[in-house]
Amino acid sequence: MPLISKKDNNKSSRDFRKFERSPVLQVEESEPGLMAQLWTRAVEPASYPWKPVPFWALAVTSVCFAVLMYLLKTDLLGHHSFWMRGLHRVNLVFHEFGHPAFSFFGQTLSILGGTLGQLLIPLVVMAAFWRQRDTLGCAVSGFWFFENFLDVAVYMADAQVLLLPLIGGLGSEAHDWRNLFTMWGVLGKTSMIAGTTQTLGWLGMFAAWVWLSWRWLCSKNT
Repeated sequence: MPLISKKDNNKSSRDFRKFERSPVLQVEESEPGLMAQLWTRAVEPASYPWKPVPFWALAVTSVCFAVLMYLLKTDLLGHHSFWMRGLHRVNLVFHEFGHPAFSFFGQTLSILGGTLGQLLIPLVVMAAFWRQRDTLGCAVSGFWFFENFLDVAVYMADAQVLLLPLIGGLGSEAHDWRNLFTMWGVLGKTSMIAGTTQTLGWLGMFAAWVWLSWRWLCSKNT
């Protein structure tokens, strides 16, 4: 067994004490990237509680939903109802805005942009209410979003019969869904697609109503 000299032993002790006094390097955690920060900020409101729904707000909104659904069922095109004509004109403004807004993304999206415009605006409004955890605003904007499905379904169903008057008195060459269905080779399935879209609209409106009622029950029990 080799002998360790006193000199070597003292040197080892000094080295050990020096190592003990040396600062410990701390590894700094890197900050999350821009996309991660944006995602965290976007989903952060999901952890906040929803605003409570008073009974009077549920009652008034339910009456409005019921009346509107009745008018949508009996006078969808707004021939006899001032309120339906007003609602269709609001949707039409966003529809027409969608065409130039999406015209930069090619012909197909330019044609589809009208429908996208009238669907995206209610979605943006609903997202704003969702971030504020505004229960009533989120339910109403969700109802509005799915109501637009009924408008779109009417336009789709007209792709073959061409009975709806178009803006500016234009002919069939300006009919959005006739052009789209022709491009996609599904013009013969117009009725099925329009019927499915209409069904989704009715189910979505009813779901928004049920969700609002459920949120009222939740706020009542807390």
